[in-house]
Amino acid sequence: MIPVKGIFETHLTVTDLGRAMRFYGQTLGLELATHIEARRVAFYWLGGRGKTMLGIWETGSVPQRMSLHTAFDVSLEDLLAAPARLREAGITPLDLAGNPTGEPVVLAWMPAASIYFYDQDGNQLEYIAMLEDQPQPQRGVVPWSQWR
Repeated sequence: MIPVKGIFETHLTVTDLGRAMRFYGQTLGLELATHIEARRVAFYWLGGRGKTMLGIWETGSVPQRMSLHTAFDVSLEDLLAAPARLREAGITPLDLAGNPTGEPVVLAWMPAASIYFYDQDGNQLEYIAMLEDQPQPQRGVVPWSQWR
């Protein structure tokens, strides 16, 4: 399938995003990558920009189903081949919004190219490749064909 080089990101849920941001940013000294208030999430770089990322997500205090997400660091060449390889394996490649797609999307604020899919237990998985381009956060999330 796709050779995995490592885990690119992991996510934790928190009950108070502001408190958690102070802990991870000030107490632990992690570098803030981005804070998206509307989604109640903050991302931190671990080991420097583009190495590893920690996402912290605010959740409510009532019991709820938790859906986990793991991103696997892969080469750009393998990422571009991933939609076809996933389909060959009977797996639907998805964009960031969860729509079936035939190409990766680019998260322009990083920038990185990604393709998403689910395992049999409903965990969201992602293949991700950092791009050498300069970040362009104003572009949001765009299909690979529009990025190039």
